[in-house]
Amino acid sequence: MLTGRALLLDMDGTLVDSHAVVERCWSRWAREKGLDPAEVLAVAHGRQGHATMAALLPERPVEVNLTENRALLAQETADTEGIVPVSGAPAFLAALGGAPHALVTSADVALSTARMGAAGLPLPAVRVTAEDVRASKPDPEGFLRGAELLGIDPADCIVFEDSEAGIAAARAAGMRVVGVGPQAARFAPDGQVDDLTAVTVTVDGEGIHVAI
Repeated sequence: MLTGRALLLDMDGTLVDSHAVVERCWSRWAREKGLDPAEVLAVAHGRQGHATMAALLPERPVEVNLTENRALLAQETADTEGIVPVSGAPAFLAALGGAPHALVTSADVALSTARMGAAGLPLPAVRVTAEDVRASKPDPEGFLRGAELLGIDPADCIVFEDSEAGIAAARAAGMRVVGVGPQAARFAPDGQVDDLTAVTVTVDGEGIHVAI
């Protein structure tokens, strides 16, 4: 059982299963650059697009990465085929009710709106997107910003994440983290579930209690 005052929630792979779209768009980009799609996807997960490009093609100018990232974001935003909620996500969000929680995603406003809508999930009232930070995960800036917006100390926040970059960002922010998905256990979260059906959330005067 983990107890905190707020939950900070990643989107892709945590609440929304967007694997099909991500694989289509990034594999196409990889082939255009003569890169191995599998290697590109291994780096891309959990990061902003321009940060992925910089890691894979470090000699390229930042401006080129930013331009290509804008084009890729437009493709990803327009492509919602195959997007579904992660199992258990609707009930998980409903259980939070008015308890403090925020979406903290590497996606921008347009992409996060499109994907949450395609999955039929409600957008939290507080959202931290790519426009709100200077550094991509694994930098902790996004999670620290989420805690700040909610008015909750980072140590009292529990993060739900699926990627290596996201779990590292949560740890760097001084937060406890629940890894979502079979692969998340490899990154040493405080707890791990295969999907959100394995999570029970209760809210009372002492905070948010997470049983996994």
